[in-house]
Amino acid sequence: MQQELVNAPAYRIEGEDRPSRWLVTCDHASNRVPDWVNGGDLGIAACDMARHIAFDVGAAGVALHLATLLDAPAVLSDFSRLVIDPNRGEDDPTLLMRLYDGTVIPANRRADAAERERRLRLLHRPYHSALARVAARHPARAICAVHSFTPQLRGRPPRPWQVGILYSHRDERLGPAMVRACRDAGWITGDNQPYSGHLEGDAIDRHALAHGRPNVLVEVRNDLIADDAGQREWAERLAPVLERVLACSGL
Repeated sequence: MQQELVNAPAYRIEGEDRPSRWLVTCDHASNRVPDWVNGGDLGIAACDMARHIAFDVGAAGVALHLATLLDAPAVLSDFSRLVIDPNRGEDDPTLLMRLYDGTVIPANRRADAAERERRLRLLHRPYHSALARVAARHPARAICAVHSFTPQLRGRPPRPWQVGILYSHRDERLGPAMVRACRDAGWITGDNQPYSGHLEGDAIDRHALAHGRPNVLVEVRNDLIADDAGQREWAERLAPVLERVLACSGL
């Protein structure tokens, strides 16, 4: 057990003591497969492990640059969403995917209840425990979750948005204002596109909505943030907008 824990850190924290009320999170930061999961290989091609099904391409870099600019802490996962998805509740049927965007995941197809529990215990729960701890360090915490999306799913129309702003119908204090601010900046911005902003049991539900914390989820199209220059550029674009929207909210 101890060896498993040493070899499979579940998360990364940067700037835990930074003073901002913002907390930047990145649930799908990494495509790493721990060596105790099927020998570190899910049974799919390297090119598939490098695309959006395994992690949010470019999101970690945006999150880290954004956290630095906001002088905020950042919490990032350190395992692939295909191993177990940290942005899903423990009872979500998509927690452990066996087929994703046309790709079968052989190591997950064979995973039983015991294996699912092991991945929850060693990865999913430690990540959420760390996130909860850092979130609680500021009494007026606001959360910005950073994700990315692929320009086109297989067999689906192209996605035109540069950035999507996601928020739940249970908390519209920041989301709509953030959409307007992004559009005012001239960015093609999705309002709860390309995904809905509400998912029961996801990270925002668990760490923001359940505690009344202001929140927004930012999705950047991954071809725009494929390298460090793009990641830095979008962090520099987003940071002042986030600061302004939060300040103007009066929260």
